[in-house]
Amino acid sequence: MVKNITLLVLMVFVKTLLFAQVTVTFKTDKVPPFKTTAKAIFLAGDFNGWSPAATAWQLQPDQSGEYQLIKNLPKGNYSFKATRGTWGTVECNTSGKDIDNRSISIVHDTTIVLTIADWKDNYGPVEKKHTASANVHIINEKFDMPQLGRQRRVWIYLPADYASSNKKYPVIYMHDGQNLFDEFTSGYGEWGIDEIMDKISAAQQCIIVGIDHGGDYRITEYDPYDSKYGKGRGSDYVEFLVKTLKPYIDKNYRTKKDARHTTIAGGSMGGLISMYAVLKYPDVFGNGGIFSPAFWVAPDIFTYAQQQQLPAKTRFYFVCGDAESDTMTGDMQKMADIIQTKGISKQNTPTVIVKGAKHNEKQWNGDFPAFYSWLTSSY
Repeated sequence: MVKNITLLVLMVFVKTLLFAQVTVTFKTDKVPPFKTTAKAIFLAGDFNGWSPAATAWQLQPDQSGEYQLIKNLPKGNYSFKATRGTWGTVECNTSGKDIDNRSISIVHDTTIVLTIADWKDNYGPVEKKHTASANVHIINEKFDMPQLGRQRRVWIYLPADYASSNKKYPVIYMHDGQNLFDEFTSGYGEWGIDEIMDKISAAQQCIIVGIDHGGDYRITEYDPYDSKYGKGRGSDYVEFLVKTLKPYIDKNYRTKKDARHTTIAGGSMGGLISMYAVLKYPDVFGNGGIFSPAFWVAPDIFTYAQQQQLPAKTRFYFVCGDAESDTMTGDMQKMADIIQTKGISKQNTPTVIVKGAKHNEKQWNGDFPAFYSWLTSSY
C-alpha cells in the first residue's frame, strides 16, 4: 500500500514538472512611431494560431509609454512576431523589409524584452510581383462553398503537356492557396510549388489544386473541433472538398479519380486538416502530405485516428523541422505510430525531421521535392 502511494506521489510530481507553467513577461524597450491612431500592439505566434489581433495577446501601455504583457505558458520553444492588429502592420526592420520570426525558449519565469525596429505600414506599399508560372490558372475568384456558406478563390496548376495530350493526371489538393504559387498574393512567403513543378519533366507532373484560406476563418475552417478560436468547421470544409470541389475538378479536367492518385497536402493548420481529411475519407484521399501539422490545436485528432480504419495502401508523408514548437516532433511521431498500428507500413508513413528547419513556407518549399518524389514513386 505504502509502495503504491509513493509511486502515485512520484507520478504526480513528474507530471507537475512536465506540465508546469512559467510566468513570462513580454516588455517593449523601444516602440517606433505609429503611422495611424491605432496604437494597440499584439503578439502573434504559434501560441495563438498566428492570429495578428488576438485580444488575449494584446500588450498594455505602462506609465513610461512602453508596453507589457504577462502570460503563463508551458515550458518550451515558441515563435512569434509583434503586430498592430494586422499583417500589414507587422514589425519589420529599419528598411521596411520582413524579419524572421522571433524564437524563444522558455524554461523558467523570465522577461522577454522586445526591441521593435519599425512597423510595416510606416513604409510605402511593398512592390510585389506576380510570380505564378504560365501553368497556373485561377478557376474561379468566388468558387461557391455551400457547406460553409462562403466563396473562395481556387487555383489550378496544369502540367506542361496538358493541352497537347489526352492523358489523365493524378491530383494534389492543397490549402492556403494564396501562398502556393504567387508572391503577389502570399501573406508570409510562398511555397513556390509552380517553380518546383516546372523543373520536373512533363511526364511526371500532376495537377495541383489550391484553395485559398478564409482569412479570419482560417483556423476554424482547418480545425474539425471546437476550440478557443471558435467553432470548428473543418468537417464542413472537408465535405466541400469531397462533395463539391473534387467532383467539379474531375468533371472539368482529365484526372485519375481513384484514391491512389488523389492526394491532400498542407502545412501547419493545413497539415492538420489534411490529416483529418485522409482519416475521414480514405476512399477519396489515398495520400496525405502532412507538413508541420498543428496537432496541438486539436489534440482530439489523435483519438479520432485511433478509431478510424484505413486501407493498408493509405500513405502519409510526415515532415517538420526540429526548430519548431516544443511539441511538434513528438506529436508528429505519435501520429505516425498510431497510423502504423493499423497495418500501414513504415514505407508508407515516412517521418522526416529536418535539422534546424522552422515553421514557414521557406521550409515547406525545401520539403516539397522529396515529398513529391516519394508520392509519385508509387504511380
